Amino acid sequence: MMRRALNLVSIILLAGLALQLGGCACACRQDKVATVATATSTATAPQAPAPAPATAALAPAAADTASPPPPPTPAETTLTKVGQDAPAFTVATLGGEPFSLGAQKGKVVLVNWFATWCGPCKAEMPHLKDRVWEAFKGNPDFVMISISREEDAAKVAPFVAERALPWTIGLDTDRTAYARYAEAYIPRNHVIGRDGRIVFQSEGFEEAEFAAMITAIAGELAGR
Repeated sequence: MMRRALNLVSIILLAGLALQLGGCACACRQDKVATVATATSTATAPQAPAPAPATAALAPAAADTASPPPPPTPAETTLTKVGQDAPAFTVATLGGEPFSLGAQKGKVVLVNWFATWCGPCKAEMPHLKDRVWEAFKGNPDFVMISISREEDAAKVAPFVAERALPWTIGLDTDRTAYARYAEAYIPRNHVIGRDGRIVFQSEGFEEAEFAAMITAIAGELAGR
């Protein structure tokens, strides 16, 4: 009896131990599954897209550093050349008579273009008077005319009177005559020979050119 009782107790103890061991093993597997599942979930869970890198602020467009083309020089706006026939023109004068270049053939003509508002023109006038007019006015083959560009008699007459300019003053009120010789810039001078060809021309007022103009006039009058 005692042995049976011991055997029964042993069986009961072994059964209990087996149940404990089985329960522990199951718990461990569940932990592993849970751990693996958690790890898998963490590894495969869709990630929120990383924020796009901040777009760099666009730099302001580079300033256009290209310089504008320079304005044309006086020489570049000149339409005539030495040696060509002087373009014909007719203008009214302060004296009321028309002046026609075509009627001056056989004479040496100085055509001076100016305006009353033009600083270099004002500076040139005393030289025209003292060094050109006074030097050649006695020669019947010499003709001199200063033509005001885009101004009427009311504007030009006081300018002429103030300076006591004695030679012929023309009025190119609509720029028609001037436009045959140049596009821009005054003062200008053209010396036209006896044959109607341009023998000298200049833009602006500069001493060396002015002296060269006087030489050209003298040479034409002397027949050189």
